[in-house]
Amino acid sequence: MAEKQIKKMSKIKSKGNDKDLPKIDWHQFSPSPVIGVDEVGRGCLAGPVFAAAVIFNSDNLSELVTDSKLLSECRRGEMAKEILASHRVGIGSASVEEIDELNILQASLLAMKRAIENLGVKSGHILVDGNQKIPGLFNFQQTTIIKGDLRVAPISAASIVAKVTRDQLMKDLGVQFPVYAFEKHKGYSTLIHKKAIAENGPCEMHRRTFAGVKEHLT
Repeated sequence: MAEKQIKKMSKIKSKGNDKDLPKIDWHQFSPSPVIGVDEVGRGCLAGPVFAAAVIFNSDNLSELVTDSKLLSECRRGEMAKEILASHRVGIGSASVEEIDELNILQASLLAMKRAIENLGVKSGHILVDGNQKIPGLFNFQQTTIIKGDLRVAPISAASIVAKVTRDQLMKDLGVQFPVYAFEKHKGYSTLIHKKAIAENGPCEMHRRTFAGVKEHLT
């Protein structure tokens, strides 16, 4: 009964401040382990999409984690180190080529599937941020949760790890492709980024099927 109530709550959409959405107690899901999964980078013009999956080994971070976008870069980095040190984490990604071939939604789901697979567990209950279940995970139960990165601690932890991991890659790509300043905008569609694409054309790390990139292909 509790699980049905939580599933109903998970579909509530915010009519005001997202921070006012009810928290969801992940302990009430079964079977174990309960796995939080989230992705980052869907809205970018460049770079892969990343996902992380987290199984909490304790409650030591349950009250501290939140949506990665609400944390400073420094705090995200600190939290990611604590999550990786104390809990079970899997990380997955889908490449720029896969994004262009599959579309961004399917590539995001693929990245999440890979993150789950990299946990090394064969079954459990996956709590997925958003409204799309992950295809191909036949031995797992899944519950989708709108704004799960704000409301469910293992999903929040996954969002933090995914963002910190992807941001570091984009910083590295900023060194490799300095004209695009990836280290500043992480591949998102900022004015600086769009101007760099217009002036220099896209590079191999740009998503060629995305508006803002495809117009500048030669």
